[in-house]
Amino acid sequence: MARVRAIVAYDGTGFAGFQRQTNAPTVQGALEQALATIGQPGRVLAAGRTDAGVHATGQVIAFDVDWPHPLEELQRALNAVLPEAIAIWEVAWAAPDFHPRFQARSRTYRYTLYNAPVRDPLRRRTAYHVAAPLDVGAMQEAARFLVGEHDFAAFGRPPKGENTVRRVLRAEWSAQRPLITFEIEATAFLYRMVRRIVGTLLPVGWGKVGPEHVAEVLASRDPSLAGPTVPPHGLCLVAVSYPETENPETRIPNARS
Repeated sequence: MARVRAIVAYDGTGFAGFQRQTNAPTVQGALEQALATIGQPGRVLAAGRTDAGVHATGQVIAFDVDWPHPLEELQRALNAVLPEAIAIWEVAWAAPDFHPRFQARSRTYRYTLYNAPVRDPLRRRTAYHVAAPLDVGAMQEAARFLVGEHDFAAFGRPPKGENTVRRVLRAEWSAQRPLITFEIEATAFLYRMVRRIVGTLLPVGWGKVGPEHVAEVLASRDPSLAGPTVPPHGLCLVAVSYPETENPETRIPNARS
């Protein structure tokens, strides 16, 4: 058996999240079914357990195979049997002990807003419609308070244990109107942390509170002071980074090239 590392993209609309469930369709379940279909049954490991409705263009997974053929044939075989909402974009051989979650250095999420008076039906799956105009400069000023190591208890809860301290490496707003995106990179995230942060930053963009409000919420550690959790369909896992020593030696060009 050899370990394979892959980059996966998916439209999370029809899935109850990434992690396997017994009573609902999940991305992990679909991937493991595809492996079984091509005669390679086994467990799929992932860098992030995205929630129901959340998308990915840079999810990293790993799985073991007994595959005597070239890697590009494995990629083609999996894509041939996967649902259209999921695609394997890249594959590479990995070290036998490679774990996409525990060895990750950071993860990057992007939240997309469609900021226009009238909704766009073609973007309803991937962008959250916000009708009122937003001041991107003010939201960026507020986002700078998030960078660094802080206790983010006001914005989420830990998946395990009680530690709510996280280190944010980057938090940036950008606009190509009517699309406005928030990109945040951190070593780890709390449950629903990104969506709660966006919900707290929106009132800054509307001018209802000043940028310093975000610093006050952060310092309070009080979830009742944070904004609402915005819908999942605007969120996408776009990248997972690893130490340079973990870079694969063999990578198959994906369909985007």
